[in-house]
Amino acid sequence: MAGVDLKLKGGRVHLPGGPAEVDVGVTGGRIVAIGHVGDAGETMDCTGLDVLPGVIDSQVHFREPGLEAKEDLESGSRSAVLGGVTAVFEMPNTKPNTDSAEAIADKLARAKDRMWCDHAFYVGATAANAPQLKELERLPGTAGVKIFMGASTGDLLVAEDAELARVLASGKRRVAIHAEDEARMNARLDERVAGDPASHPVWRDDESALLATQRILRLAREARRRIHVLHVTTPAELELLGRNKDVATCEVTPQHLTLAGEDAYPRLGTFAQMNPPIRSAAHRDGLWRWLVQGVPDVIGSDHAPHTREEKAKEYPASPSGMPGVQTLLPLMLNHVAEGRLTLQRLIDMTSAGPQRIFGIVGKGRIAVGYDADFTIVDLKARWTVEESWLASRCGWSPFTGMALTGKPLGTIIRGNRVMWEGQLANAAIGAPVRFEAVEFG
Repeated sequence: MAGVDLKLKGGRVHLPGGPAEVDVGVTGGRIVAIGHVGDAGETMDCTGLDVLPGVIDSQVHFREPGLEAKEDLESGSRSAVLGGVTAVFEMPNTKPNTDSAEAIADKLARAKDRMWCDHAFYVGATAANAPQLKELERLPGTAGVKIFMGASTGDLLVAEDAELARVLASGKRRVAIHAEDEARMNARLDERVAGDPASHPVWRDDESALLATQRILRLAREARRRIHVLHVTTPAELELLGRNKDVATCEVTPQHLTLAGEDAYPRLGTFAQMNPPIRSAAHRDGLWRWLVQGVPDVIGSDHAPHTREEKAKEYPASPSGMPGVQTLLPLMLNHVAEGRLTLQRLIDMTSAGPQRIFGIVGKGRIAVGYDADFTIVDLKARWTVEESWLASRCGWSPFTGMALTGKPLGTIIRGNRVMWEGQLANAAIGAPVRFEAVEFG
């Protein structure tokens, strides 16, 4: 095919049917040819590299508006594209909360010409806005509804069954869930040991997570509403979720697949603190057993930055959360290199999986007619995560100093070379993600 805007040549391209050494032609921001592609306005030589569908991180907290000392939409999305991420779903626990049409519109306006990657924003569920959620979830640029069953960073909380049922009854799209049981955690506050962040998973224990997941599964089934359980940390939850695939999908994070409490808390202290917590090596290994069996549907970073000064406070005054959007793909490529999962499985969990679960239009695979979103990686690159590479405003990572195999080299979004070999383009071109439920209703 002649006359395309952009041609990717020489790479190992990961198509829906498997990898192939083919050219990919792009015109007008979309894929128009796969195979032999003729002349092009721009040609990218991908020899020796793997061309993946654009990575989608469906859980990030970019903190704007109101918490910009930790992160903002520009710095968070810059971090994303440097890590090979082409699209993000951003969470609603900002100040003010993203819980209205006006708040969604404000975020979309803030994102225009500032966000480096494509984006969608969750609307936060509250007892007050439950009746409006069926309209709010269908606003353009909205990823859906997010429920916090247990208090985390911010003040969005829907803890009681009656309130949860009202939220689930309002709307049709899949609802994202932070599943920790507020009543159990309140009853266990004395389990926290001042100055000892290793007591965090003792307080927010397995049962807090499992009880909340059991409750939301029952309520979702009663409401005939599909749910997506975020950042699952216990093998027992994955076993349960595996039996309820008709109503529930779920996510695991790179940090819960990589860190173990026995090492993380002595080494990192409060910088390892997040909700739900980093748990034991046995928990981590259990997550991998269920991942190999196909239960987790997606990998999300739960990028949740705080400043060093905040994180350095003595536990439990220290806030929960850690950055992760920039290290999501590098960490998972390293797990591929070490044989814990296949590249095919990783692709499914970071592109095709999010597309399937959330009904994303035109993303998630390398196929004619789809957006020309590509994450280009060097599977053999050996490198170390250094602080100077990090773009998050918080400036730190729990993975600094970690030696990895596999590195994102290029981020292409709708045919635009946004990042190549660590260098950013001249301008941010991120645009709202489109969804089937919004486009056609």
